[in-house]
Amino acid sequence: MPRERRTQPCPPEGERAATVARLRAENARLHQALDSHAVVDQAIGVLIALHRLSAGSGWEILREVSRHSDITVREVADLVIGWPQGHPMPAPVRDELDDALRRRRRDSGATPEHGCP
Repeated sequence: MPRERRTQPCPPEGERAATVARLRAENARLHQALDSHAVVDQAIGVLIALHRLSAGSGWEILREVSRHSDITVREVADLVIGWPQGHPMPAPVRDELDDALRRRRRDSGATPEHGCP
């Protein structure tokens, strides 16, 4: 026996418009978060490849540089990705990255690798 389908009354036009606007904004934020996540993952990959770090250590390095440079992790990640492609890295960020890598090597007992990133 078919089930009776109950329809819900449509909300007022203004409420629908507000819901659509809220969902569009949320969708945009989610897309931005996905894009940022991809950039950060790529930067961690650069750090892993160049400095033999674990993924967790790469993430900690990015966070530390971000905190000390007063820029977002996403911005640090963009700079780390751009550096091997020939894009300049601002000296203060480069210095923070070198310091963070030096501290990581010192704390882990690892031998130094080549410079930034």
